[in-house]
Amino acid sequence: MRAVTFQGLEEVRVEEKPEPELLAADDAIVRVEASGVCGSDLHIYHGRVPVEQGFTIGHELVGTVTAAGEAVERVAVGERVVACFYTACGTCTPCLRGDYHRCANGRTFGHGSHLGNLEGAQADQVLVPHANMTLRRVPDSIATDVALFAGDVLATGFHAIAHGGMRSGDTVAVLGLGPVGLCAVQAALAGGASEVFAIDSVEPRLAIAAEFGATAIHLTEEDPKKVVRAATGGGGVDLSVDAVGNPEPLALAISLTRDAGTVSGIGAYAGRAEIPLGLAWLKGLDLRLGVANVIAQIDRVLALTEAGRLDPGPIVSHHMPLEDAAEAYAIFDRREALKIVLTP
Repeated sequence: MRAVTFQGLEEVRVEEKPEPELLAADDAIVRVEASGVCGSDLHIYHGRVPVEQGFTIGHELVGTVTAAGEAVERVAVGERVVACFYTACGTCTPCLRGDYHRCANGRTFGHGSHLGNLEGAQADQVLVPHANMTLRRVPDSIATDVALFAGDVLATGFHAIAHGGMRSGDTVAVLGLGPVGLCAVQAALAGGASEVFAIDSVEPRLAIAAEFGATAIHLTEEDPKKVVRAATGGGGVDLSVDAVGNPEPLALAISLTRDAGTVSGIGAYAGRAEIPLGLAWLKGLDLRLGVANVIAQIDRVLALTEAGRLDPGPIVSHHMPLEDAAEAYAIFDRREALKIVLTP
């Protein structure tokens, strides 16, 4: 079968690999119908996340189950499914608490030996461990492109809002309008936010957020603090979401949030950073950070998508064949695409 493999700094290649085989009773094999190129994949592409040469990458997939072990009960051969981007065993202490994203035995698709040595989803077929936890049936009414978001980007944006404790009527600011940020905008609006301020410097992304129903604010051509404070009586928003993962937007999120409000940091932070921690302390803010608990959120996300309350379809900017993966990564790296869907 064909698979997109990491070859070195800013180099991926489509290679032939053996077809996967069932290894455990709760494994499944999925024939991939669509996979996504995600911002997290660029961490691998640029060498920030170490992955072995020749390893199959990619962690977003929708496809059809072609084989299932005897212990697989939640999905069946022939069903269309979406996979969460990581696996969880369901029996360790974190899983029993519902913290599936902190599973002691968790593995992430396409991230090499450092994150579980689980071959990735940008391939013709993929082995899915712990299929009862990892896979969900896709309702017939949900298009494949849309379903692809449920296992990672949409569930991550939804988690940013849910983890931030947003309640109906709250005001929300979302900083960074990549796919996760745009999905957080949709999730906040679907959850009953009275107003969502969407902040970025890329005009097409601001336009999409406005189409979703948010108040778009240009990061550099406007003054986000002035706009938000004017709209909230000077107090700031109830919840700010940093969907970038850098100290600058996190600092701005702290500034935009009202006293005793919440900052939800869903971006992928790395290393040390300087932020106005004293301001966060003075304001009594609740800082909530970390990888999204996608397995805990995906059923709600699929239900809201099926009901038409969430629709990430407009975020897809490019469809490309799997064979053109190298070009897809180059385009994505140049920020010429918002979301790329690869098809076999």
